[in-house]
Amino acid sequence: MPPANTATTRIPATVVTGFLGSGKTTLINHILHKEHGKKIAVIVNEFGEISIDGQLIVKEDQAELVEFNNGCLCCTVRGDLIETLQRLQERTGDLAGILIETTGLADPAPVASTFFVADEVKNHIQLDAFVTLVDAVNINANLDQSTEAVEQVAFSDIILVNKIDLVDAKQLKTVEARIRALNPLARIHFTKNSEIDIGKVIGVGAFDLVQKLEVDPAFLDDHEHEHDDDVGSFVLEESRPIDLNRFSIWLNTIAQERGQDLYRTKGIFHARGFPQRIVFQSVRMLTTMRQDRPWTDDEPRASQFVVIGKNLDRDEFEHGFKQCIAS
Repeated sequence: MPPANTATTRIPATVVTGFLGSGKTTLINHILHKEHGKKIAVIVNEFGEISIDGQLIVKEDQAELVEFNNGCLCCTVRGDLIETLQRLQERTGDLAGILIETTGLADPAPVASTFFVADEVKNHIQLDAFVTLVDAVNINANLDQSTEAVEQVAFSDIILVNKIDLVDAKQLKTVEARIRALNPLARIHFTKNSEIDIGKVIGVGAFDLVQKLEVDPAFLDDHEHEHDDDVGSFVLEESRPIDLNRFSIWLNTIAQERGQDLYRTKGIFHARGFPQRIVFQSVRMLTTMRQDRPWTDDEPRASQFVVIGKNLDRDEFEHGFKQCIAS
């Protein structure tokens, strides 16, 4: 029998986690933009019916993109992850690494155990590190309201405290202390727009199975992760142009009324007066809107708006979104 691949020949895999809107896709794009000359496969998992983040990832010759929608890698589509990793392992020697972006509601442990309990994976792919992004603005609310946010911080090997430009030094110290209380061993880096030297997150060999088993002896056991049934997502689509002023006023009103339940919204809009796609993102009360690339002649101009939150009424949002259609 031939010997199993050693750690030096296995493809390193980096799992990028973090609660909704923490900056995971921005980090992926930052890594892909770097002139490192390495071929990297990117696996994106979204909590929703369509992939907005997948559309925003830069399509580079050095990257291969695989998307999983409407399911979570830690439970319902875990088999798909194994199948994809099997396909990628055939490219040992060609691929320099695999980046896996989980949904913001993923439990990291079942994802990590895939690399050790699945025979189809463990001999050819090495789990290099769990990198968790933390939103410095909303981390306290996220940790208070979400078990997944706590699990992501506690399980991580490397933590990027992101959006540091939006908080003051006192807030940042409070954030760091709370993170250290949950995870005293992780390496912490402070970032703006998820910008970091890729050598600090890729190929670092930070994942330590022995350490994880000391913290959680049942880590490798086969267990299912259950999401909060009150948390859900839906997508609103519209082919007619959207009036961005109406949209901003409408969503600001909802955020004022339902801010604690409205976790994350994001979308690509066909907006009146703009030849470019308009990318919109919000995390609780923090919103951004920017011009993206121009619409191409061979793609339909349409808006896709994803809403993620707790106890949200789709009909209410659908009615409000239709009021934002340009006259």
